[in-house]
Amino acid sequence: MITENNQEDLILMVGSTGDLGGTITRMLLAKGKNVRILVRPQSNYQPLVQAGAQAVFGDLKDPASLNAAVKGAQFLITTATATKRGGLDTPTTVDLEGNHNLIDSAKGNGLKQFIFTSLSIADPNSPVPFVQAKAKTEDYLRSSNIPYTIVAPNAFMETWIALPVGIPAITGQNVTIVGEGKRKHSFISLNDVAKFIVASINNPKAINQRIVIGGPKPYSMLDSVAVFEKVLNRQIPINHVAPGEPIPGLPTMISGMLAGLNFFDSTIEMDELSKLYGVELTSMEDFANEFVESLKVDKCN
Repeated sequence: MITENNQEDLILMVGSTGDLGGTITRMLLAKGKNVRILVRPQSNYQPLVQAGAQAVFGDLKDPASLNAAVKGAQFLITTATATKRGGLDTPTTVDLEGNHNLIDSAKGNGLKQFIFTSLSIADPNSPVPFVQAKAKTEDYLRSSNIPYTIVAPNAFMETWIALPVGIPAITGQNVTIVGEGKRKHSFISLNDVAKFIVASINNPKAINQRIVIGGPKPYSMLDSVAVFEKVLNRQIPINHVAPGEPIPGLPTMISGMLAGLNFFDSTIEMDELSKLYGVELTSMEDFANEFVESLKVDKCN
């Protein structure tokens, strides 16, 4: 929610070359907003610059490099994470220490709002370093005295449905489900998360709030297979594995997180929040249809 009289306000986007950050950046640029992106020289940031973003070089692991990026910004959004990286980029160096460095750089700079992308299941006592780092960063941000918004989405359809269910279903392979696959989760589309974040900018309702978001309806992994069966108009063979066993074709981290989803339900009532922020949520059926069509287009290209 950026009003017309705030056209000059500068938005710093951290994580713009990632899937979620890139989606947010393009949404903001399409609205004609003044966007600065924090990038590393080796990242693929040029298309965003061509679309109108201002690039500044820096790294969350290098505190000194963040000061120039933060200076002059009124709003800061970070979606940066080490989940798809490697080497020196880890949940500790990026999701924990890196975000703490960013918060420290933002202190005293007159920031109107710091928007942090967390997880609905963030927990400082989690045995999973990534989940733990998100929760500890939430606490650190709250203690900073910077006006904040924490957007805490449930699992993304584009990852936790597309990889274990969508791709094997479309390519004629068996879908592998951890455990019984009956636990219900409010999976949410990445695009909807981006819309909530954009709607939170300069929105008084979002200041100093933790916004937990999910999709319009909870689904189990078995439910999601049934959705793809309907879209593809054929039965999809299913294999079940015990928690801890690897899933063919998926990284160990993904298999581990899917095992975790087998032990709890995470359902979120979204009617009120959707109306409050003006976001029409993507259904699992619409996601499955769009995903199937996108793979057809990719194959054609």
